[in-house]
Amino acid sequence: MLERFRQFWTNALLPIVDFLLRIGVKPDWVTIVGTVGTCAAALWFFPRGEFFIGVLVITVFVIADLLDGTMARRSGKTSKWGAFLDSTLDRVADSAIFGGLVLFYGSTAHHDSLYLSLSLLCLVLGWLTSYARARAEGLGMTAKGGIAERADRLVAILVMTGLSGLFDLPILREIALWALAVASAITVGQRMVIVHKQTVSHEPL
Repeated sequence: MLERFRQFWTNALLPIVDFLLRIGVKPDWVTIVGTVGTCAAALWFFPRGEFFIGVLVITVFVIADLLDGTMARRSGKTSKWGAFLDSTLDRVADSAIFGGLVLFYGSTAHHDSLYLSLSLLCLVLGWLTSYARARAEGLGMTAKGGIAERADRLVAILVMTGLSGLFDLPILREIALWALAVASAITVGQRMVIVHKQTVSHEPL
C-alpha cells in the first residue's frame, strides 16, 4: 500500500544521495549504519518506555532504507550482495523494533503478558511474511503483495508508537499491535494463495 509513496521520497532524497556518493560513502555502509542505529534506538528507548524520542531517532535511521538502494542504482554499483544485505538487515531492524516492545511489556514495571505475546506475534509474522516471498522467489515464483507489506507495517507501528508516547495514550500502540497481527496473518495467507495459484497453473493436467 505505502510502496506507492517510495518513489516520491526517493526523489526528495536525491540531493542527499548525490552528496554521499560525492564524498565516497558506499551504499553498504549506509545499510549497516541504518540498521545499527535502528536497533540501538529501539532496544534502548522502547524498553524504557521512551517511545516518542525513540521513534524520532529510529526515523532518522530508517531513511537509510531509502538511501542505500538509490545510491547503488545512481552509482551503477547494484549487486546481488547489496540486495541480500539490505533485505537481511531489514529483518534485523524490524525485529529490534518489535523486540523493544517485547522487552517493554516483559519488564517488571510494565509487565503485560497479552501485549508481550502480541508484540512477539507481530515479530514472528513479519519474518514469516518475508520468508513466504523469499521462498517463493527461490522456487521461481512470485509472492509479493498483501494488505500489510513491510513499509505498511513499519510506518504503522512507528507512527502509532510515537503518538502513544507523545500523548501518553498506550491504547494507540495497543491498537496498532492488534491491527498488525491480524493484517500480517492475512498477508501471509494472501501470499500462500498467490503461490498456490502459480503452482496450479504450471502443473500438468
